[in-house]
Amino acid sequence: MFINGVWIQEGSRGTFPVTNPSNGTVVRKVADGGREEANAAIAAAAKAFPDWAAQTAHKRSALLYQAYQVLISRKDQLAELLTLEQGKPLRAATTEVQYAADFLLWFAEEAKRIYGETIPSARPDQRFLVRHEPVGVVAAVTPWNYPISMVTRKLGPALAAGCTVVLKPAEATPLCAIEMVKIFEEVGLPAGVVNLVTGSDPKPIGEEFVTNPLVRKLTFTGSTPVGKMLAGKAAGNMKRVSCELGGHAPFIVCQDADPVHAAKGLQLVKFLNTGQACISPNRIFVHESMVEAFKNTLVERVSKMKAGNGLEQGVSIGPLVNDAAVAKVDAQVQDAIAKGAEIVCGGERLTANGLDRGHFYAPTVLNAIKPAMTIYREETFGPVAAIVPYGDDDDVLAMANDTNYGLAAYVYTQNLSRAMRLYEGLNFGIIGINDINPSGASAPFGGMKNSGIGREGAREGISEYLETKLGGFSI
Repeated sequence: MFINGVWIQEGSRGTFPVTNPSNGTVVRKVADGGREEANAAIAAAAKAFPDWAAQTAHKRSALLYQAYQVLISRKDQLAELLTLEQGKPLRAATTEVQYAADFLLWFAEEAKRIYGETIPSARPDQRFLVRHEPVGVVAAVTPWNYPISMVTRKLGPALAAGCTVVLKPAEATPLCAIEMVKIFEEVGLPAGVVNLVTGSDPKPIGEEFVTNPLVRKLTFTGSTPVGKMLAGKAAGNMKRVSCELGGHAPFIVCQDADPVHAAKGLQLVKFLNTGQACISPNRIFVHESMVEAFKNTLVERVSKMKAGNGLEQGVSIGPLVNDAAVAKVDAQVQDAIAKGAEIVCGGERLTANGLDRGHFYAPTVLNAIKPAMTIYREETFGPVAAIVPYGDDDDVLAMANDTNYGLAAYVYTQNLSRAMRLYEGLNFGIIGINDINPSGASAPFGGMKNSGIGREGAREGISEYLETKLGGFSI
């Protein structure tokens, strides 16, 4: 842990192991902290806040840019560490480190673009002046599926805005967060500006975050149930909240689309990070006239995917996070089969060639998915492509919107009018039109409904960490 500029090797609960999900080996042990450490970190952040907020935007920008440069220089080492603790293939880990760096660069620039304004008054002797100020101490909770990019996506704008931070990474993946905080320390961020609390039990730390009056903002990425609980408790203490939660993304292949091109895109985004992404397509709506062509191309590509340790050459799909995740995925697959789905490929846990030491599930394709099946309603967070044949555009729009989630959606079509109708009609925060990667540091990321509150990235991302102050001057 890192509190008020001091590294702590052992917490009040001792230490806990971080294991490699591909083989169960212990990568490292880290300090096991709890509410006591969270309280100390919050106090340190509150003490450091006035001086950090008073720094010029150019000073904060320069420090973030230095952190960006150091992060880029360590891309290969950080990618290897990411694969060790999270499991994704090394190539995907390297891409994530670059994505993480992009947020530092973007918000280093945005730090200098926090503009105020003057507003005309109806009174000749009055002037209105508006300025934006940092909200205060930020408590940040990051997930295990993207353990470095989610750190910079939260800390980049918070620090750029002039806030101080207490970071709590997921208990499964604290190592990348530790290395990221070391970079902030190295470039000269003052003691207390960034604090890190690691712990095997997130509950007492989260409780301190949402109840401590010194915390003025909570930013959380994780499951919808946990996000709702934290947001509810934070609201009771009038804290600012932004949450990026679960998804249940539709992937619509329209009648005029190229089914081969669409299948290639689906395979890339569906099995990214072994399906463990909140924007991963869950319900794949394919027009009935092209199901066979789409399915054949998809299966051809999926069957070539090699599962294994992400550091091994040729591995394209890594492990799930733990055994509970494997059990959840398999339960959805078995439920679908029992209710009439066609299993095209996969559909089982992988145990051969040493994979039994990890948490591996075969890349799976199911066809003839119906609304009564669990996979149609619940987020899978695993490597299962569930195809739902459809016949009419109006029907598919209604089916796609028939969910409590609203994070991402995808559309493949060659018709501009159809693309615009679906873009406007889909109730999701992010829509990819013939695009499987509608994301970037310069683009607002976030969802509607049960997928969360607020946006990350873009200019919207920094506004989440700012308060608006009005001055009325009588002259």
